[in-house]
Amino acid sequence: MARRSSLTLGARGLVSAVAVTLAAVAASGGGASALAPRAHVTAAGAVPTAASPAVPGYRLLAGDGGVFSFAAPFFGSAAETATACAGTSITPPADNCVAIATTTDGNGYWVLNGATGRIVTFGDAVSYGTPGAALAGVPADLRPSFRQLVPTPTGKGYWVLAVGLSGLGSVEAFGTATSYGDETTSAATGGHVGMPVGMAATATDEGYWIADSDGGVFSYGDAVFDGSMGGAPLNAPIVGIAATPSGHGYWLVASDGGVFAFGDAAFYGSMGGHPLNAPVVGMAASIGVPGYWLVAADGGVFTFGRATFQGSMGGQALNSPVVAISAAPPA
Repeated sequence: MARRSSLTLGARGLVSAVAVTLAAVAASGGGASALAPRAHVTAAGAVPTAASPAVPGYRLLAGDGGVFSFAAPFFGSAAETATACAGTSITPPADNCVAIATTTDGNGYWVLNGATGRIVTFGDAVSYGTPGAALAGVPADLRPSFRQLVPTPTGKGYWVLAVGLSGLGSVEAFGTATSYGDETTSAATGGHVGMPVGMAATATDEGYWIADSDGGVFSYGDAVFDGSMGGAPLNAPIVGIAATPSGHGYWLVASDGGVFAFGDAAFYGSMGGHPLNAPVVGMAASIGVPGYWLVAADGGVFTFGRATFQGSMGGQALNSPVVAISAAPPA
């Protein structure tokens, strides 16, 4: 499959030149150093971009648990709790938070610790359990690492993606979420070359995809396999996956900003082939309007399609690099 990685301006992939330019300039401006990330940063604060309450927003997560809200309510951050992003004896002592997920109504979110499996809740997010609870007494070098928390579409449960010593992705279900299998159960079919980096759910509560760093995609439950980059040459590893609102397609994003669309996912452009101050670390599909955001480790945000730029941490000093982005519905 040909790599599609340019800022395409066309009927299907229109990107506002003004919005992308502003996003690129704001996102290309800085690395991680010193700002306390627990502050509520909005477009009216550090980033001088007007935020409309009628459009969807997003939240960024830093490794130390700092949460930055843009056109989305702020309910606190894991950085305010000393142990929330703490590590184990074989991981860094802090900065281990890896994923953020938003509740269905946008009035809450979960933050996942990748080293311990601890899940911290904010706003109306409910704890349905934690994978770390089953690891008491397990030596640190035998524990899995945790990569992503994906809520069910109803918001009454979630899945947690973990990576064990085998390098295969395992899925644990909580609340009303049901496990439909994972890479440990499908390993006999082969095809696992990369490491699991992300997970996305269908729109029905009844399936999900797991994406690997080599571009491989594995489908479970009612999730349909619509293609992958597995076996194709990549300029940079895949770092995330996002599902379309219909659940009939998905995008993959690479650390160089390349975006690959499958199923009913439309290609709106990417940062592939464009200079970046920091690698892309995540992607989120816009809610209610066609498009998506990419986020880089320096907090830069890049917008495509009709996803609007609500601000970023690009050019701002950070205590810890940004590791994830989560879309929020219109406030």
